[in-house]
Amino acid sequence: MVNAARRQDIKGKLVFLWFAGLSVVILAGVIAGYHVFTKGLVITNLTDLVPWGLWITIDLSSIAMAAGAFSICAVVYLVGLKKYEPIARTATFVGFVGYSMAMLCLLMDIGRPDRFWHGFVFWNPHSVLWEVTMCVGLYFSVLSLEILPIIGQTDWLRKYVPGLSEKLVAIHHYAPVLAIFGLGFSLLHQSSLGGTYGVLQARPAWYRPNLSVLFIYSAVLGGVSMTLFVSMLASRISSKARVDDSLIEQMAHFIGWALLGYLYFRFWDTFSVSYTYQPGRSEAFALLTKGSLAISFWFGEVIFGMVVPVFILLKAKLRRNPTLRMVALGMIAAGVIAYRWDVNLMGQLVVLTYLPQEIAVRYASYTPSLVEILTGAGVIAYGMFAVSVGVLFFNVVDHYRVEHDVVEHLPQVVSHDGALPQLAE
Repeated sequence: MVNAARRQDIKGKLVFLWFAGLSVVILAGVIAGYHVFTKGLVITNLTDLVPWGLWITIDLSSIAMAAGAFSICAVVYLVGLKKYEPIARTATFVGFVGYSMAMLCLLMDIGRPDRFWHGFVFWNPHSVLWEVTMCVGLYFSVLSLEILPIIGQTDWLRKYVPGLSEKLVAIHHYAPVLAIFGLGFSLLHQSSLGGTYGVLQARPAWYRPNLSVLFIYSAVLGGVSMTLFVSMLASRISSKARVDDSLIEQMAHFIGWALLGYLYFRFWDTFSVSYTYQPGRSEAFALLTKGSLAISFWFGEVIFGMVVPVFILLKAKLRRNPTLRMVALGMIAAGVIAYRWDVNLMGQLVVLTYLPQEIAVRYASYTPSLVEILTGAGVIAYGMFAVSVGVLFFNVVDHYRVEHDVVEHLPQVVSHDGALPQLAE
């Protein structure tokens, strides 16, 4: 009894330290962000040659990590695989947090944050970025509606404001409709993010249509992997996070086969560039494979982001080991982030200077400034803070929770130590 009380006390102190540490990083990010707002982008290391840096990479990565929301919700509510609904609950919350992180980064990056609303009012349908702006805003609205039932199911809201709780939970009846809108908006802007790079003819490293497909493909892999990784990690840290390991194992198996296909497409997308010499594109290929981006490409993307996870997830004995599976899922998410970093920079660090009767290739450089690092760290800390709150107070990782007072099936939920949790009242 004394040991249990002591463990609970230590656990409470660790939770406090976790939130306190994240709060310090968030505060540092807010202070750095204030300096950016008051002094402008001149205090960053962004230039006319490299206008998209660390913030855009975090933005692209956050959106990719949020793609599990539309992917898993489409599987559950449109395809009809209801057994994965508990995972969809987690994916929706992670997606909401991811998109809010992306918008915080964009708020910093646009230079005039007071004009963030202009894209919604002054339409420019000829711009790919305008389409991205509209779809991100609309899909964030869909995600906001989708997480309301999660908020409505919290015990404290049911106890103190039962009327509001019932109204919020009732929104879940429209989940199939929201899934349709979410799938449309998310597919549009996930592909358009790649299209934003792919339509830039002046940057040969980007100018190719298959970037749209790869951005969608990588986002689905990264988003679903991040959702499963968060679920497994939360179950090891908090007793409030209860997972059905068989559901996660089944979805991880599918991710392994999908990752094998992505490895094939990513290989040909990269190495087909070497077939002919084209100014700018060939130099970017060299930069990616043996230049400043080589470590990120070979180790971040290829070895640890694809090859090792494929081996773990497709070999049954390794996949059924929860620790190895969680590591593999984390590697996939990290590999997608590395992919976003590589694509974003490879087209900016190689610049074509068009002179009379000559095409000269020049190189740019970019290292994030301290203010960029602090604000970026603040956004990431906010995301971790929000997900932690969701796990501890909103039960976003609970595969054994009775959804909406209707019990269609009760999956066997096993914690990381193999113990069966008790049914909640």
